[in-house]
Amino acid sequence: MADDIECGFKHVSVMLNECIENLNIVPDGVYVDGTMGGAGHSYHIAEKLSKKGTLIAIDQDADAIRAGKSRLCEYADRVKIVKSNYSYMKEIVISAGYDGADGILLDLGVSSYQLDTPERGFTYRDESAPLDMRMDTQTDFTARDIVNGYTESELRRVIKDYGEDRFYAAIARQIVLAREKEPLATAGDLIKAVKKAYPAKELRKPGHPAKKTFQAIRIELNGELKVLEDNLRDMIGLLNDKGRICIITFHSLEDRIVKNIFRECEDPCTCPPDFPVCVCGRKPLGKVISRKPIRPSDAELNANPRSQSARLRVFERIK
Repeated sequence: MADDIECGFKHVSVMLNECIENLNIVPDGVYVDGTMGGAGHSYHIAEKLSKKGTLIAIDQDADAIRAGKSRLCEYADRVKIVKSNYSYMKEIVISAGYDGADGILLDLGVSSYQLDTPERGFTYRDESAPLDMRMDTQTDFTARDIVNGYTESELRRVIKDYGEDRFYAAIARQIVLAREKEPLATAGDLIKAVKKAYPAKELRKPGHPAKKTFQAIRIELNGELKVLEDNLRDMIGLLNDKGRICIITFHSLEDRIVKNIFRECEDPCTCPPDFPVCVCGRKPLGKVISRKPIRPSDAELNANPRSQSARLRVFERIK
């Protein structure tokens, strides 16, 4: 379903039913939506809670905060909205008066609102859009600073590691050549540089040539993979017994981090395989619920093509 909210924030909640089902919501429990966005998932969590339950909804986007307050106003008695990054989740939960959470949700995708608002600079569909890409618009560093300030070797690293574009070296070279004439300021400026790096036969293939480069710069700018990798274990540790964490990813880099950390938390033993008993002392934190990632249904894919790359993984805490 699409959530149309005040201030123009529109977002389609990906795998909504699957997330709500896998959270196993307890009416009096404490839940955290670490990426509230348009509050689609948050709304359906809140409606399942009693007045004794609590939903802590976190987002670093000021537009999302305004939208969330409007969307969740009818559940104000059980919802706390916090403008922050989910990396501070533990501190936020504790400061709210709780020792842990019964469920955590992360939807790591860029919202439809962010993609469809050219001035936010996330999209390569509008060449006049500024090179911004900030999740938190109150910070000063933007995508423009990256493309104009990073060295060529730094640009190669970003585009290779986070965009997985095999033409990463040529793209970095073209960006540097372009900015020597004048700074890159718009999406169109970056797209032009990327296209110059691509062989003609590649440009004739389906798909936008700049998609991977835009993804790479956005991930670098917002520290998306580092925040996820640095904080996921702590979020699992924050869960109460039988509490679950549901994470929706949208590309292989995120999904790989989630899969590997979930497996590590399920089986943390570092003893050699031939040891008869465990001597390392590492205890499992819980179990992986989704051995394979949960995919959107055919009906959802037809209704929302942007959900095509979405993957949902679930982990349950056992103390």
